[in-house]
Amino acid sequence: MSSNKKLSVIIPARNELFLQQTIDDIFAKATGPTEVICILDGYWPDPPLKEYPNLITIHRSTPRGMRAGINAAAAVAKGKYLMKCDAHCLFAEGFDEVLKSSCDDDWLVIPSRYSLDAENWCIAENGKSRVDYHYLCYPFNKKDDVPGMHGVVWLERARERKDDPAYDIDDEMSFQGSAWFCHTRFFRDFIGGMNEEGYGSFSQEPQEIGNKVWSGGGRIVTCKKTWYSHLYKGKRYGRMYSISGSEIKRGHQYAVDYWLSNQWHKRIHDIEWLVEKFWPVPTYPDNWREEFEKYRQGLASGKYYFPMAA
Repeated sequence: MSSNKKLSVIIPARNELFLQQTIDDIFAKATGPTEVICILDGYWPDPPLKEYPNLITIHRSTPRGMRAGINAAAAVAKGKYLMKCDAHCLFAEGFDEVLKSSCDDDWLVIPSRYSLDAENWCIAENGKSRVDYHYLCYPFNKKDDVPGMHGVVWLERARERKDDPAYDIDDEMSFQGSAWFCHTRFFRDFIGGMNEEGYGSFSQEPQEIGNKVWSGGGRIVTCKKTWYSHLYKGKRYGRMYSISGSEIKRGHQYAVDYWLSNQWHKRIHDIEWLVEKFWPVPTYPDNWREEFEKYRQGLASGKYYFPMAA
């Protein structure tokens, strides 16, 4: 079968308990040609990963973080299509072909998400219900010492569009980050990979990718025709590795400064356009435009301005 139909799945991993199950599941559920590229960031799995003909591993003796891992894997991907997922995900049968058929050249596709019961490797019976929509929250909504842009589950939008096939493929303002799908060329050449400098090694993956897609004239869609199930680690499993809290905050601050200043050189839309497209958006006050402008003026003048939380 021609390689131009192949899917390349990127899995960044560090000290992951369910990496092998995730790899096994992808190869079991994908019905088209698929390769898995696993980035072992500063560790070797114990026991070692099973051998698959289409499994590629990239090992880092010193951890470099998720963003560097995604870039390294995308650089060697041979598939026409690219999917990134976390190392603790289960997938629907034939997920790959459904996503291929639902993805235009400049789209980012997000499958429906369920909560994973990792011990039994199934959708959690008592877990969260299916998630289809997210909004990009007001950057100054959280009462914290730094602003932040976050993809938040949009329950109202989900209720309004529930069980209507007209919305099986539907606009998605933001997303959560545990799985996304697009054309490999779109990620490499248009999105340009992940910024490993300003955001740090880990934070704001959905915000960087998502804002580039929308502001550059592309489209993020939720695809309700297929699904995956993602482990919410919580207190039971924890993160399994440490990340600097100060680095995370710097990444959040950088994202707000960058996107509110409309700095991306490929944009054809400013951040205001995105908010207006999905308006009304939860957490945003009526005067959000004025607050955005005051924040920009503060950055330009060196006089930091932090609007009041909504």
